[in-house]
Amino acid sequence: MTDQDLAATSADAFARLAIELHDAPGVDETVDAVVQFALQALNCTYAGVALYSRGSQAEIAAVTDPVVRDVYDLQLTTQNGPLVTALRDRSTVLIRDTTTADDRWPEWAAKVAALGVRSVLDVPLATGDAARATVGVLGLYSPFPDAFTEDDEAIAHILARHASVALASARHEESMAQAVDARKLVGQAMGILMERFDVDDDRAFAILKRYSQDTNTKLRDVAQQLIDTRKLPR
Repeated sequence: MTDQDLAATSADAFARLAIELHDAPGVDETVDAVVQFALQALNCTYAGVALYSRGSQAEIAAVTDPVVRDVYDLQLTTQNGPLVTALRDRSTVLIRDTTTADDRWPEWAAKVAALGVRSVLDVPLATGDAARATVGVLGLYSPFPDAFTEDDEAIAHILARHASVALASARHEESMAQAVDARKLVGQAMGILMERFDVDDDRAFAILKRYSQDTNTKLRDVAQQLIDTRKLPR
């Protein structure tokens, strides 16, 4: 296959990926599509994605094999390793052989090598220029040393850009859906209070808000409890 044919094949593959990511109904489905594509398009045996949660803590979002979860857990527990560095610095980290002495993360490298992982490529998932725009990290793993070529790294970066945009979009859509759902719940709860206590909508909302503040409970949860139990939290 010529370089031109390879480029055309890669472009077609990424076009299909873009459609698949666009059609994914949520964040979980999006990250699953990303890691599955990584297995097909890159010289990796395992893949995974770690994402920042709302609490600014990284969480495991998708893995293609339990060994990836072990590799991630080793780093998330100690907050030390290439994954953490890629998240913090928004930089790509390539480890050609985990059995070779690495002064940066010697303990982690030894444990990962014992798991049978020799090559590691961590690529940040990020949008925009601000550090807060870091979405997470795409991790690629192989049981063979020097598994990742320059072409693999280039493709991984293209995949990461596609994934970053798709994940940001999926999260935004989920947040919007949750906001709409919350408004519906609050509206239903207000209707219950208006009927029970013969108050107007402003007074009903004030009651819900007061209970939310007094019990340190989200307004949505107060509304849900009232709908489910017909009682306000104490």
